[in-house]
Amino acid sequence: MKKYLEFPRRIVKSIPNMLTLCNSLCGFAAILYTLRAYGQAPEIQTRIFTVSAIMIFCAMVFDAFDGLAARLLHAGSMHGLQMDSLSDMVTFGVAPAVLVSVMTHAMSGHTLIPRQEFMVYALAAVYLGGAALRLATYNIKAMFPGTEEEKHDFFSGLPSPGAAAAICVAVFFASTLDLGEAGLRNVAFGLPIYAALLGLLMVSKFPYPHAGRLIFSMRKSRWKMLLFIALVIVWAVFKTPGLFAIVTGYILSGPVIGLIRICKK
Repeated sequence: MKKYLEFPRRIVKSIPNMLTLCNSLCGFAAILYTLRAYGQAPEIQTRIFTVSAIMIFCAMVFDAFDGLAARLLHAGSMHGLQMDSLSDMVTFGVAPAVLVSVMTHAMSGHTLIPRQEFMVYALAAVYLGGAALRLATYNIKAMFPGTEEEKHDFFSGLPSPGAAAAICVAVFFASTLDLGEAGLRNVAFGLPIYAALLGLLMVSKFPYPHAGRLIFSMRKSRWKMLLFIALVIVWAVFKTPGLFAIVTGYILSGPVIGLIRICKK
């Protein structure tokens, strides 16, 4: 009888890892789809970049639910922890860096001189390196909780999904604007710089709220519920600009909270 019960239990315990695998597959698909932009017309390139950003957002959904599934099913393990970080490296590290690099090439009309190309790749590498260091630090804190004191509802440094969301929303926002050739060039050169700043924020010590815990625990707190409803209304009314404002507000929340804590001390 035990043998018959063991197989379904094993399948249930593997659900979090399956969700994590879906996360990495979304990142891999986003990378492959982004590379299709070469040789396409500008309007098709914009569509490709938007779809790639949507794929990264889908990966965020899987990333949020794999941890929730692991807690609900009591299926957390060191294997799952390592797999989660490896998947996040692909989806929230490599995929956004590739998206930024290819999009900058496309929006500049493929006229970058070698020095400019090097700067684009170097800035994208800062983002990628920040994501790698951030995920490695997260793993160490998860394996050895006593290495650094940290509030339960706050991250130390910008989480990699938050950084990836910032890049994806910037892609959405740029695709909705009629910028003209000069405006596209400005966005093309500004996007890698923005990505590099996000990479530095990932390795900073600024406290960032745990968005996942805030959403899943809002039923227990009235102000969390009101905040969530207000953000949904902003998104519903203003669409992409509203989403851009929400994500930008989250990116700025770390330095603001850090400054407030310093002033209190």
